[in-house]
Amino acid sequence: MAKSTRQRAHPQGTNARNRVIERPAMAVAREAAPDLSRDARRRLAMLDWHRAHGANVSLTARRFGVARPTVYRWLARFDRLHLESLEDRGSAPHRRRRPTWTVEHLRAVKAVRETYPRWGKDKLVVLLRRTGLRLSTSMVGRILARLLRTGELGPRVRRRMSVHHRRWQRPYAIRKPAAWSVERPGDLVELDTLDIRPLSNLILKQFTARDVVSRWDTLELGRRATAAAAADVLDRLAERMPFPVRAISIDNGSEFMADFETACAERGIRLFVLPPRSPKLHGAVERANRTHTEEFYEVTDAEPELGPLQAALRDWETVYNTIRPHQALGYLTPAEYLASVGVQV
Repeated sequence: MAKSTRQRAHPQGTNARNRVIERPAMAVAREAAPDLSRDARRRLAMLDWHRAHGANVSLTARRFGVARPTVYRWLARFDRLHLESLEDRGSAPHRRRRPTWTVEHLRAVKAVRETYPRWGKDKLVVLLRRTGLRLSTSMVGRILARLLRTGELGPRVRRRMSVHHRRWQRPYAIRKPAAWSVERPGDLVELDTLDIRPLSNLILKQFTARDVVSRWDTLELGRRATAAAAADVLDRLAERMPFPVRAISIDNGSEFMADFETACAERGIRLFVLPPRSPKLHGAVERANRTHTEEFYEVTDAEPELGPLQAALRDWETVYNTIRPHQALGYLTPAEYLASVGVQV
């Protein structure tokens, strides 16, 4: 009986020794708890409760509303000498990605983006490649993000110059025949107008002519859309489009429709008019108007007067036709595309 009593007393003595060892450490931990975060103090309380209640993981998990693996994880991580072991570890990666571009790359991307502030990374890659600098599209995108994040490159500011799409009112001429083929440059040029309001008391008229095949654009800016202006646009088409124009498509006629049709007939140019309320059938020139609005009128520094805007618009026309890459042309410029099909620019 005495032996049995000693055997029962032995584990009690062991637990007592464990408590003697553990109690000071846990007491120290509790004293330092105010320096810990709220989550770390809760984990400390959980481990303290776990020790004081028979080290039962399942019971501890139910008590504190956590999963059993969570209790095991914090038991394994807890270091009595380093209470910060109960804090959440940082989620940042141990190794951060280092930029692979050079300062020269960054400067080149910044320079070309400042020159063409409304162009994205895809077009900038093409321009950089022309200078001999071969960077991936993703790298150019990361460089642009870095420049914006550090404030070295300002956001693309949208100017308050008002641009309104003028809809011609009266249809007058034939519809485009279904059999009319559009395969070569000049087979069909879409013509449209924009109302440009650089100032509240100044309204200018832009004629936009786009060749559907090559994306070559001709832009004219004036004060009025008159019969004389219409004939003048046809003269500019002949001067600045490097191919003969076979047909022109307009959006639903206008007040100078008859004079314009006469001018087309005199030059041997077919004239097609779209059905009313069908701008989607004029998709090429509609897209051109949007592009010129966003990439020229919203960013130009030209004085808001006819003369300076005309000069700046002519420069932009050259950039658009000979420098700006077009995704629809496989990132060729209209000039490069024309050269590829044997048209001399």
